[in-house]
Amino acid sequence: MNPLAITGQFFKEVVSELRKVTWLSRQQMLGSTTVVIVLVVVLSLFVGAVDFLLSIFMGSLLGK
Repeated sequence: MNPLAITGQFFKEVVSELRKVTWLSRQQMLGSTTVVIVLVVVLSLFVGAVDFLLSIFMGSLLGK
């Protein structure tokens, strides 16, 4: 088979598989996205706080 035919077959199969996907509703997607954003913010604040406290501790331990 020539490369053009192989590429065409590939894209036909991609479209076929995408039709089988069960997509989330808009409301489910927004809910999941909100959860992810909130968790990222909370974990970032936690890691930042731990880093800050450890830097203070190490500074006092090393006398700086």
